[in-house]
Amino acid sequence: MQFSEGQIVVYPHHGPATITSIFSRTVKGNEIQYLKLEVHDSKLSVSVPVASAEQVGIRAVLSPDETKALFDVLRAPTIDEEDKWSRRMKDNQEKLKAGDILTIAGVVRDLTRRSDDRGLSLAERELLRHAQGPLVTEIALSLEIGVEEAEAALHKALAPDSAAGPSTPGATDEATALA
Repeated sequence: MQFSEGQIVVYPHHGPATITSIFSRTVKGNEIQYLKLEVHDSKLSVSVPVASAEQVGIRAVLSPDETKALFDVLRAPTIDEEDKWSRRMKDNQEKLKAGDILTIAGVVRDLTRRSDDRGLSLAERELLRHAQGPLVTEIALSLEIGVEEAEAALHKALAPDSAAGPSTPGATDEATALA
């Protein structure tokens, strides 16, 4: 992946970030190029070696077509879950740590449905709230819509009667297109 200053990328454990600079440092006699990232939500500044950016999981924001696949995951059937909440919680935490946006979408889908059907423990409700953040941000960035519209699109896709998805990639009012 090519990087440039001002580019928005997704850092799996922190969310969307802007590349503020690309610079070099000499470490043990070797010159290493780094990306300086400013994380959007926390204003945290992170430096990552360019050579290991892909290994760390830094990636481009989803395209509108990839966002359609995300909505497909949100509407897909629930995968068999562990009945015991502590094991389910551990499984979901591991999935979130992986940082894959489609896996996160599956966790959000399954926890939302479980919440509607049987309720969630306090820890699971917090996990659900935590997991929804990256999805909302990714939808907003990908479709170039506001956060509130992205939240509405997410909730609409999670609704039990949801069969609609993004009809036109890049639509200006994607939340309406989901209706």
